[in-house]
Amino acid sequence: KKFFFNDTATTEIYTLSLHDALPISSFATLRVLAGALTLGLIVLPRWRTEYKANTDLVAVGALLGYMICFSYAYLSLAAGTGALILFGTVQLTMFVAALRAGEPFSPLAWLGLSGALAGLVYLVSPGLTAPDPLGAVLMTGAGLGWGMYSLSGRRAPDALIATASNFVWTLPGVALVSLLTIANMNVTLLGAAYAIASGAIASGFGYVVWFAAVKRLRATTAATVQLSVPI
Repeated sequence: KKFFFNDTATTEIYTLSLHDALPISSFATLRVLAGALTLGLIVLPRWRTEYKANTDLVAVGALLGYMICFSYAYLSLAAGTGALILFGTVQLTMFVAALRAGEPFSPLAWLGLSGALAGLVYLVSPGLTAPDPLGAVLMTGAGLGWGMYSLSGRRAPDALIATASNFVWTLPGVALVSLLTIANMNVTLLGAAYAIASGAIASGFGYVVWFAAVKRLRATTAATVQLSVPI
């Protein structure tokens, strides 16, 4: 059984053949737990002295939706196909937000958006090479979640504190999903190691860097930069 994992923030694509080494819901839980613990230990001194209850519930909900949809979508999608659907949706989400915010669009930007939309429609249209419908729908949901999460990062005054808090508040949601599928759990050392590395390093630190970067980018630019991932 093959599992495909694509971490958005670090532009890394993992293709793991784990032979049921780790159920997908458990992977998501360990991923978030590792990220929360790693970042929590780093910001703990600051939490004790200056933390205020300013949790961004929109960011937490978007991250939770992304984590769950992304994980289950890759049970039926190839890594490249999933990345194309994910970031095509992310681009559309962030472009719509930019339009609503009144950001100016050049003719070239409109041309690029039209091309991305046409490519996404072609990719998921019925045919011999069309992806699994459920997987495509889930990955579209993941793209909406990641786009909203990226946009919320522009409001975060401190990228490290915001990312650590989001991981902590997302943990109960992914843990609940794991409990609902506890009968299928079969965690091995290899699977757990991949999940922990993904959460602590690729997700945790990668998301901090992304939150810091996205504040300095227009929504349209941030959406376009992420299209390097499928390549």
